[in-house]
Formats: sequence, structure tokens, C-alpha cells
Amino acid sequence: MDATKDFLSQRRFAVVGASTDRAKYGNKVLRCYQQHGRSVVPVNPKDPEVEGIAAFKSLSAIPGGVDAVSVITPPKVTEAVVEEAGRLGIRHLWMQPGAESDAAIARAKALGMNVIAGGPCVLVVLGYRD
Repeated sequence: MDATKDFLSQRRFAVVGASTDRAKYGNKVLRCYQQHGRSVVPVNPKDPEVEGIAAFKSLSAIPGGVDAVSVITPPKVTEAVVEEAGRLGIRHLWMQPGAESDAAIARAKALGMNVIAGGPCVLVVLGYRD
């Protein structure tokens, strides 16, 4: 199974970098999962809710955990997200364009994760409508 299909076959997704600003990719990615009927949890350290869904300050704070993570953060933050995901046993990570760094990709691979980076955005793959 290719990395994208493997990622999308997961049950519950987190969007790290979810935003309340509908113009930002962190919001669009969350809405894209919603549009496709996926179970999705926003991770946002400042806002308690994004698009009507309770948001959590970190991956560790999500009750019941998640299976896969879309990351829409600056590369230095992405590196910390990789470490947290690794500690939690999350094995599926999609670094959206602009979120990746060589260090984050290398570390995620070293942790045995299915990593998607440097490729298409989830909005294109799943199909997003504004």
C-alpha cells in the first residue's frame, strides 16, 4: 500500500496547527477531513474550539489518541510534533507543504513512521471545496 493510501486508511486524524481563521490551511485541512466524513481532532494551543470541534493543546491531551496526524506548523514546531507523536506511538504523519524540514522527515523515518512530506497537500488528494 502506498504511503498516502496507508495514511488515509486510518481511523482518527489530528490536525496540528488547526486554525480558527478560515483562510488558513490549518483550517482548510480540518474542514477537508470533515467534508469527507473523517473523525478529526484539532490541535491548537490557543483556541478551545475550531470549526465547532473541541480543540486540544497538544497530541498528548487528546482523549483516546489518534492514528494519524496532519501537520501544518512552522518546520521547527513540526520537529517537536514528530517527537511527541513518536512518544505516543503514532505511526502516520503527513507534513503539509511548508511544514516539513529535513530534520523532521529524518527523525520521523528513524522512528519508523509512515511519513508523507515534500509532496501533495491533503486538500488536493482528498478533494477540498471551500
